[in-house]
Amino acid sequence: MDNLDYGIIGNCRSAALISKTGSLDWCCLPEFDSSSVFASLLDDKKGGSFEIRVDDDYEITQRYKKDTALLITRYSRGSDIFEVRDFMPRYQNKDGSFHTPPEVIRYLRHVKGTPEFSVKYDPRLEYAQGETQTYVKHPFIVSLTYGDKFDTIFLYTSFNKNAVVEGRPITLEEDGYFLIGYNEKLFKPTVKKMYVEMERTKVYWLNWSQRTPDYRKYNGVIKRSAITLKLLSYEKSGAILAAATTSLPETLGEVRNWDYRFCWIRDASMAVKVISDLGHKEVAQRYLRFIVDLIPDKDEKLQIMYGINKEKQLTEKILDHLSGYKGSGPVRIGNAAFEQRQNDIYGILMDMIHTQLVRFPNDIENGEELWSLTKGIVWIVEKHWKEPDKGIWEFRTEDRHFTFSKVLCWVAIDRAIKIARIFRKQRKIDKWLPIESEIREEILEKAWNVKAKAFTQSYGSSDLDASVLLMEPYGFIEALDPRYVSTVKAIERELSQDGLLFRYKNEDDFGLPTSSFTICTFWFINSLFRIGEVERSREWFDRVLGYSNHLGLFSEDIDFKTKRLLGNFPQAYSHLALIECALNFSRQASDQQVLTSIQD
Repeated sequence: MDNLDYGIIGNCRSAALISKTGSLDWCCLPEFDSSSVFASLLDDKKGGSFEIRVDDDYEITQRYKKDTALLITRYSRGSDIFEVRDFMPRYQNKDGSFHTPPEVIRYLRHVKGTPEFSVKYDPRLEYAQGETQTYVKHPFIVSLTYGDKFDTIFLYTSFNKNAVVEGRPITLEEDGYFLIGYNEKLFKPTVKKMYVEMERTKVYWLNWSQRTPDYRKYNGVIKRSAITLKLLSYEKSGAILAAATTSLPETLGEVRNWDYRFCWIRDASMAVKVISDLGHKEVAQRYLRFIVDLIPDKDEKLQIMYGINKEKQLTEKILDHLSGYKGSGPVRIGNAAFEQRQNDIYGILMDMIHTQLVRFPNDIENGEELWSLTKGIVWIVEKHWKEPDKGIWEFRTEDRHFTFSKVLCWVAIDRAIKIARIFRKQRKIDKWLPIESEIREEILEKAWNVKAKAFTQSYGSSDLDASVLLMEPYGFIEALDPRYVSTVKAIERELSQDGLLFRYKNEDDFGLPTSSFTICTFWFINSLFRIGEVERSREWFDRVLGYSNHLGLFSEDIDFKTKRLLGNFPQAYSHLALIECALNFSRQASDQQVLTSIQD
């Protein structure tokens, strides 16, 4: 079964996906949201790929170099063995800046024997919208398109260039390389230079990962998920992407296909909170700068999402010449959801800001700007919290009074009060406390459904929704409050199926949901843990970890029956929630160890 068996490589400027057989099937250059160079992921005939081909008698295995983003694909046939080490260069220069060229390097390491391979090098520039022509020149292979937009890509290699372009067999007797670059190189690459690029990139990732603490339980999955979140961060602006892809369907054959190469305030704030919890404050600082720069006017409303370079217009367009992943169109670029109103984003952002102020009190360089932002958000929430919105799941039709949105409006005021205490602004505290109380009382009155014995999706609704599980982690209600315990139980009864969770079961703009939203399953696992059902929680967690792909990566969705990964990939949402669950179990194990030591 195809299970989105891809590894992600990247350098916090762009990313690429490499299949488990070593085919580069998705890459946009020079940046995450640029047009694709290779997109066979979205159309295996037209999209373009860069394949390493071997005979069927080769065994192919794939892994990451431990604690790095270097992806190693190993090809073995008896005594003939070689590896392809894929990476995008990233390391620190002497002046403190980062070397992140728009390049993919495929370093071929000769292990032993005389292995043979061939290459299918087939770039299709600009989302394959026009013809891409490839020419062999003296220093490089160049591919270009003259469609609506002119574009070029360069391939440098230590192998015979004509053999590469023609797909002829190549015998590997020593190390070699391919370098796919958006720009023409001023200095000719060599095998030695590529090796140095690889080693420097490896050391960067080892140093970065070393700052993530070691945990007693699930250490490997925590570190791999942390690296994945880092790979989805955009160095230049501080934005965090929801995922590295566009238009991977939530369900095969349906039309729930969206472009996720943007920065959602909600997703990014949640990711930053988790990754800074692991000690990586630089990601949080850059993201806070991104947010502060977005809001020049104190009363300007936040959009729910922005482009990675702070673009506000994300016009949606369909590329109907591409057939879509496994034939599941449409392929979209841009995202019309940028125009939606979702009132929860203010609470999630305020929670993240408060967390940073508490966690790094001596290292907040823009405290005055954050205080201005806090006051501005309270002003917006006070003015608009009573209004309906599109909700966390971005319903494209009617607005409703979603419980999650109301709870997060409460969170916005609650965290603003806590920030005011840090900054000793008593007058604001006195002014904001009544607003907090009013929102809280309304939620407790209108979101609780007596018949369902649960907090429901929206006021007056009987539909259940996994997002209300976050009422407890955000501090709105105690874990052992009978209403919360009852809600967890009701959600398990109604929304769980085959060890996974629906977001909701009621019909939305596109019909009834048919796949599981991965983050919701992790939220439920967390909720079981918090209400004291620790063993059952761990059993669920271990089972869900088994649904990742061969490298431990998760997409947005999982098919209930086949457990196939679906939706955009890899998904920041899924990995941040995975880390939260793993930290619960690891910290509990540490607490038990301390308790045992004291008793001994």
